[in-house]
Amino acid sequence: MTIFAQFQFFTLLDLLAVVYLVLAWGVLGHVIENPPASRVSTSLLVAQYRRDWMVHMISRKPRIFDATVLATLREGTSFLASACLIAIGGGLAAMSNAERLRGVAADLSIQAPEIIWEVKILLPLFFVTNGFLKFIWSNRVFGYCGVVMASVSNDEDDPQALPRAQKAGELNITAAKAFNSGLRCIYFGLGALTWLLGPVGLLLGTTVAIYIMLRREFFSQTRSILMREDL
Repeated sequence: MTIFAQFQFFTLLDLLAVVYLVLAWGVLGHVIENPPASRVSTSLLVAQYRRDWMVHMISRKPRIFDATVLATLREGTSFLASACLIAIGGGLAAMSNAERLRGVAADLSIQAPEIIWEVKILLPLFFVTNGFLKFIWSNRVFGYCGVVMASVSNDEDDPQALPRAQKAGELNITAAKAFNSGLRCIYFGLGALTWLLGPVGLLLGTTVAIYIMLRREFFSQTRSILMREDL
Protein backbone atom coordinates (compact mmCIF):
# COMPACT_ATOMS: atom_id res chain seq x y z
CA MET A 1 0.00 0.00 0.00
CA THR A 2 1.42 3.40 -1.03
CA ILE A 3 1.74 6.30 1.37
CA PHE A 4 -1.05 8.20 -0.40
CA ALA A 5 -3.33 5.18 -0.13
CA GLN A 6 -2.55 4.92 3.59
CA PHE A 7 -3.54 8.55 4.14
CA GLN A 8 -6.99 7.73 2.78
CA PHE A 9 -7.74 6.42 6.27
CA PHE A 10 -7.97 10.10 7.33
CA THR A 11 -11.45 11.53 6.81
CA LEU A 12 -12.79 15.03 6.33
CA LEU A 13 -13.77 15.00 10.00
CA ASP A 14 -10.13 14.34 10.90
CA LEU A 15 -9.08 17.41 8.90
CA LEU A 16 -11.77 19.57 10.50
CA ALA A 17 -10.75 18.38 13.98
CA VAL A 18 -7.09 19.26 13.37
CA VAL A 19 -8.01 22.68 11.95
CA TYR A 20 -10.26 23.27 14.98
CA LEU A 21 -7.37 22.42 17.31
CA VAL A 22 -4.85 24.68 15.57
CA LEU A 23 -7.27 27.60 15.24
CA ALA A 24 -8.29 27.26 18.90
CA TRP A 25 -4.63 27.31 19.93
CA GLY A 26 -3.91 30.50 17.97
CA VAL A 27 -7.14 32.36 18.74
CA LEU A 28 -7.20 31.50 22.44
CA GLY A 29 -3.61 32.65 22.89
CA HIS A 30 -4.44 35.98 21.25
CA VAL A 31 -7.57 36.47 23.35
CA ILE A 32 -5.75 35.72 26.61
CA GLU A 33 -2.88 38.08 25.82
CA ASN A 34 -5.19 40.74 24.34
CA PRO A 35 -8.44 40.38 26.30
CA PRO A 36 -11.40 42.75 25.98
CA ALA A 37 -11.37 45.67 28.39
CA SER A 38 -14.60 44.43 29.95
CA ARG A 39 -13.05 41.09 30.95
CA VAL A 40 -9.34 41.21 31.68
CA SER A 41 -7.53 37.86 31.83
CA THR A 42 -5.73 36.55 34.90
CA SER A 43 -2.41 36.78 33.04
CA LEU A 44 -2.92 40.47 32.37
CA LEU A 45 -3.92 41.13 35.98
CA VAL A 46 -0.76 39.48 37.26
CA ALA A 47 1.31 41.51 34.77
CA GLN A 48 0.44 44.70 36.65
CA TYR A 49 1.53 43.09 39.92
CA ARG A 50 4.86 42.26 38.26
CA ARG A 51 5.34 45.94 37.40
CA ASP A 52 4.49 46.99 40.95
CA TRP A 53 6.89 44.38 42.31
CA MET A 54 9.83 45.86 40.44
CA VAL A 55 9.01 49.40 41.56
CA HIS A 56 8.83 48.35 45.22
CA MET A 57 12.09 46.46 44.80
CA ILE A 58 13.98 49.77 44.54
CA SER A 59 13.60 50.55 48.24
CA ARG A 60 13.67 46.97 49.55
CA LYS A 61 16.75 46.14 51.63
CA PRO A 62 18.03 43.49 51.35
CA ARG A 63 16.63 42.02 48.13
CA ILE A 64 16.76 38.39 49.18
CA PHE A 65 12.97 38.10 48.81
CA ASP A 66 13.07 39.37 45.21
CA ALA A 67 15.93 37.03 44.31
CA THR A 68 14.08 34.08 45.85
CA VAL A 69 10.87 34.78 43.94
CA LEU A 70 12.76 35.13 40.65
CA ALA A 71 14.66 31.89 41.32
CA THR A 72 11.36 30.12 41.98
CA LEU A 73 9.97 31.36 38.66
CA ARG A 74 13.05 30.11 36.82
CA GLU A 75 12.83 26.73 38.54
CA GLY A 76 9.27 26.38 37.24
CA THR A 77 10.41 26.96 33.66
CA SER A 78 13.31 24.52 34.07
CA PHE A 79 11.07 21.79 35.49
CA LEU A 80 8.48 22.06 32.72
CA ALA A 81 11.16 22.25 30.02
CA SER A 82 12.65 19.02 31.39
CA ALA A 83 9.20 17.40 31.48
CA CYS A 84 8.59 18.40 27.84
CA LEU A 85 11.96 16.97 26.82
CA ILE A 86 11.08 13.64 28.46
CA ALA A 87 7.68 13.67 26.71
CA ILE A 88 9.34 14.34 23.36
CA GLY A 89 11.69 11.41 23.89
CA GLY A 90 8.78 9.17 24.86
CA GLY A 91 6.80 10.20 21.80
CA LEU A 92 9.70 9.56 19.43
CA ALA A 93 10.31 6.19 21.08
CA ALA A 94 6.65 5.25 20.58
CA MET A 95 6.83 6.24 16.91
CA SER A 96 9.93 4.13 16.35
CA ASN A 97 8.33 1.07 17.98
CA ALA A 98 5.99 -0.25 15.29
CA GLU A 99 5.02 -3.27 17.38
CA ARG A 100 3.75 -1.04 20.18
CA LEU A 101 1.71 1.00 17.72
CA ARG A 102 0.10 -2.13 16.37
CA GLY A 103 -0.75 -3.14 19.94
CA VAL A 104 -2.46 0.19 20.58
CA ALA A 105 -4.48 -0.22 17.40
CA ALA A 106 -5.53 -3.72 18.38
CA ASP A 107 -6.57 -2.61 21.87
CA LEU A 108 -8.77 0.10 20.38
CA SER A 109 -10.16 -2.32 17.76
CA ILE A 110 -9.10 0.06 15.01
CA GLN A 111 -7.47 -1.17 11.83
CA ALA A 112 -5.14 1.44 10.38
CA PRO A 113 -1.62 1.53 8.91
CA GLU A 114 1.25 2.40 11.25
CA ILE A 115 1.85 5.73 9.51
CA ILE A 116 -1.60 6.91 10.64
CA TRP A 117 -0.69 6.33 14.26
CA GLU A 118 2.67 8.00 13.76
CA VAL A 119 0.98 11.13 12.38
CA LYS A 120 -1.43 11.15 15.31
CA ILE A 121 1.51 11.07 17.70
CA LEU A 122 3.31 13.81 15.74
CA LEU A 123 0.49 16.27 16.46
CA PRO A 124 0.87 16.30 20.27
CA LEU A 125 4.66 16.19 19.80
CA PHE A 126 4.39 19.43 17.83
CA PHE A 127 2.71 21.16 20.76
CA VAL A 128 5.07 19.67 23.35
CA THR A 129 8.10 20.72 21.29
CA ASN A 130 6.76 24.24 20.94
CA GLY A 131 6.11 24.30 24.69
CA PHE A 132 9.70 23.18 25.33
CA LEU A 133 11.05 26.05 23.24
CA LYS A 134 8.76 28.52 25.05
CA PHE A 135 9.90 27.35 28.48
CA ILE A 136 13.57 27.57 27.47
CA TRP A 137 13.07 31.13 26.22
CA SER A 138 11.09 32.06 29.34
CA ASN A 139 13.94 30.80 31.52
CA ARG A 140 16.43 32.88 29.59
CA VAL A 141 14.36 36.07 29.75
CA PHE A 142 13.86 35.60 33.50
CA GLY A 143 17.67 35.50 33.63
CA TYR A 144 17.85 38.80 31.75
CA CYS A 145 15.33 40.19 34.20
CA GLY A 146 17.56 39.14 37.11
CA VAL A 147 20.54 40.93 35.60
CA VAL A 148 18.56 44.15 35.15
CA MET A 149 17.18 43.83 38.69
CA ALA A 150 20.72 43.59 40.02
CA SER A 151 21.61 46.83 38.24
CA VAL A 152 18.84 48.80 39.99
CA SER A 153 20.20 51.05 42.72
CA ASN A 154 18.71 51.12 46.23
CA ASP A 155 18.96 54.89 46.09
CA GLU A 156 15.48 56.18 45.21
CA ASP A 157 17.06 59.49 44.14
CA ASP A 158 19.10 57.75 41.46
CA PRO A 159 17.58 58.90 38.14
CA GLN A 160 18.23 55.46 36.59
CA ALA A 161 16.59 53.46 39.40
CA LEU A 162 12.96 53.77 38.31
CA PRO A 163 13.55 53.34 34.53
CA ARG A 164 15.64 50.21 35.13
CA ALA A 165 13.08 48.81 37.56
CA GLN A 166 10.37 49.39 34.97
CA LYS A 167 12.55 47.69 32.36
CA ALA A 168 12.97 44.70 34.67
CA GLY A 169 9.20 44.60 35.09
CA GLU A 170 8.63 44.46 31.33
CA LEU A 171 11.23 41.70 30.97
CA ASN A 172 9.47 39.80 33.75
CA ILE A 173 6.16 40.13 31.91
CA THR A 174 7.74 39.01 28.62
CA ALA A 175 9.15 35.90 30.31
CA ALA A 176 5.75 35.20 31.88
CA LYS A 177 4.07 35.44 28.46
CA ALA A 178 6.43 32.81 27.06
CA PHE A 179 5.80 30.64 30.13
CA ASN A 180 2.02 30.95 29.75
CA SER A 181 2.31 30.17 26.05
CA GLY A 182 4.23 27.01 26.94
CA LEU A 183 1.50 26.00 29.38
CA ARG A 184 -1.13 26.42 26.66
CA CYS A 185 0.95 24.16 24.42
CA ILE A 186 0.85 21.48 27.11
CA TYR A 187 -2.94 21.80 27.44
CA PHE A 188 -3.45 21.52 23.69
CA GLY A 189 -0.85 18.75 23.46
CA LEU A 190 -2.89 16.73 25.93
CA GLY A 191 -5.99 17.53 23.92
CA ALA A 192 -4.23 16.39 20.74
CA LEU A 193 -3.59 12.97 22.28
CA THR A 194 -7.32 12.28 22.10
CA TRP A 195 -6.92 12.02 18.31
CA LEU A 196 -5.80 8.45 19.01
CA LEU A 197 -9.48 7.80 19.79
CA GLY A 198 -10.58 9.28 16.46
CA PRO A 199 -11.66 12.69 15.14
CA VAL A 200 -14.61 12.94 17.54
CA GLY A 201 -12.20 12.34 20.41
CA LEU A 202 -9.97 15.16 19.13
CA LEU A 203 -12.92 17.53 18.88
CA LEU A 204 -13.97 16.72 22.43
CA GLY A 205 -10.41 16.87 23.78
CA THR A 206 -9.83 20.27 22.19
CA THR A 207 -13.11 21.60 23.56
CA VAL A 208 -12.22 20.44 27.08
CA ALA A 209 -8.80 22.13 26.81
CA ILE A 210 -10.45 25.37 25.67
CA TYR A 211 -12.94 25.23 28.53
CA ILE A 212 -10.23 24.70 31.15
CA MET A 213 -8.09 27.58 29.91
CA LEU A 214 -10.99 29.99 29.47
CA ARG A 215 -12.27 29.21 32.95
CA ARG A 216 -8.87 29.68 34.58
CA GLU A 217 -8.14 32.91 32.74
CA PHE A 218 -11.55 34.61 32.86
CA PHE A 219 -13.83 32.91 35.39
CA SER A 220 -11.62 31.41 38.11
CA GLN A 221 -11.61 32.17 41.81
CA THR A 222 -7.99 33.26 41.42
CA ARG A 223 -9.05 35.99 39.03
CA SER A 224 -11.80 37.11 41.41
CA ILE A 225 -9.27 37.48 44.23
CA LEU A 226 -6.89 39.47 42.02
CA MET A 227 -9.74 41.77 41.00
CA ARG A 228 -10.76 42.59 44.56
CA GLU A 229 -9.32 45.74 46.10
CA ASP A 230 -10.57 45.10 49.63
CA LEU A 231 -8.15 42.25 50.41
